Amino acid sequence: MLTLGRTTSIPALLTKIIFLGLVLGLAVAIVPALISMRSWTMLAILVITVIAVFTIYTTRHCVPAKYLFPGTFFLVLFLLVPVIYTIQISTTNFGDGTRASKSETVSSIVSASVVRDDSLPTYTMSIGVSRHGDTTDDYVLLLVNSTTGRTYLGTTDRLSLMPTAQVTVKKGRIVAAKGYRILTAEQVNNAGDAITGMSVPVNAGKGVAIHTSGISSAYTGTENLVYDSSADTITDRSTGDVYSPRMVNGRYLFVDPQGRAVSQRSWLSSVGLANYTSLFTDSSIRGQLLTTSLWTLFFAVFSVAGTFLAGLLIALLFDEPRMIGRKVYRSLMVVPYAVPTFIGFLIWSTFFNKDFGLVNQLTGLHLDWFGNASLAKIAVRTANLWAGIPYMFLISTGALQSLPADVVEAARVDGARPIRLFFQIKMPLLLVSVAPLLVSSFAFNFNNYNAIALMTQGGPFSSDGSLFGGTDILISGIYRLAFGGSGARFGLAAAVSVLLFFITALMAIIQFRYTRKLEEIL
Repeated sequence: MLTLGRTTSIPALLTKIIFLGLVLGLAVAIVPALISMRSWTMLAILVITVIAVFTIYTTRHCVPAKYLFPGTFFLVLFLLVPVIYTIQISTTNFGDGTRASKSETVSSIVSASVVRDDSLPTYTMSIGVSRHGDTTDDYVLLLVNSTTGRTYLGTTDRLSLMPTAQVTVKKGRIVAAKGYRILTAEQVNNAGDAITGMSVPVNAGKGVAIHTSGISSAYTGTENLVYDSSADTITDRSTGDVYSPRMVNGRYLFVDPQGRAVSQRSWLSSVGLANYTSLFTDSSIRGQLLTTSLWTLFFAVFSVAGTFLAGLLIALLFDEPRMIGRKVYRSLMVVPYAVPTFIGFLIWSTFFNKDFGLVNQLTGLHLDWFGNASLAKIAVRTANLWAGIPYMFLISTGALQSLPADVVEAARVDGARPIRLFFQIKMPLLLVSVAPLLVSSFAFNFNNYNAIALMTQGGPFSSDGSLFGGTDILISGIYRLAFGGSGARFGLAAAVSVLLFFITALMAIIQFRYTRKLEEIL
């Protein structure tokens, strides 16, 4: 009988074969991309994962693992990997102006110093790659002199004459060359900086070299700057000034002894704990971070406490059996919960509009709700209460209906008044049920990006270039650091994200410990 592990039935066997085939096919499709990106760590993880899947699901000896592996795999993939990656980014200066490697940055700095000499030859150009080489490293320039028609082979080391018998020239451009494969325009564009920064030395001592111009032409120019890889310095040929790398405001620049930079171009590099240090030592960042953290904490506590108390009060009112039409009222209370959050917040933002908002019209006020930080915070809290009360009403209603009737009745028989019955009997029992949900609600509101983004976009903003707006909570501030219009600072944003992760985790641990103590008391 055909089997695969413990599987013997035909439908189950076919399902398992299809599943394993999909896993293998997906792995085969991903491997070339990982190799081209030289992501050896991810490649090793992929290979180990595939081997583990086939070992677990094709043998008879890993039955527990068949149930544990999926959950563990997705836990690692969607939780641990992002956390580890964020921590890794937080130890770099990754951001606008620091995304390229050092070699690419040096190449762009030197290339920017090139002065074109119209008296020297120009060329039509094709990009080729050795038929036996690595397409990402062995690019060559196949050149045709625009004046003489002679053909040349250009590499990063030298320029050499190429016999006409080895090339095919059409319309002044090499379309075929012996031993080389000509790249298409799409392949050249995909190569990006690897080609645009390429140069072919003609007179290395004087800095004369051939440089690419677009994807089909090249010119001869002189580099005013020269890079010495052994000394890791850039020298200006015209002045003799020498520039060496130095850390300036969180990124490396090539500067002279007086601190003048040859260029503002920098590169991706490790900065260790510098991003974390700046959060606590840089006075401008530290003050804003502390203020934003306190507002974030207040916003989360107010949102949870306000929505819970309001939702519980309404649930108690509708829990009265003598109320007529309470089922209808309960249904109406759920309506705001059914409205998509982003639509609700956008509607509330129009309510607080200074010129035609409903709030100003009904109250006769003329307040600029979003132009003042204190007023904007009131508007955000009001909208967030409206969005959260229906949820708290639902869980409070469910918790009240699940309370043991015999305990409540016994308290009534013993003469407990309604207020005492609620605070000493119902409330403790209620908290046991809803406390975990309150913890999750706190974590949600602590990171409630939608409320801020849709209501105020973090504003109002001061004119001093502050990192955070008047209503920014930590998560919206992190987004602005990473993708803001003033320049992306992914490294610093990642450091704040890691800090936020540990703050949220610590608060959740404390709250869950309190919940367990409450259960033990009861």
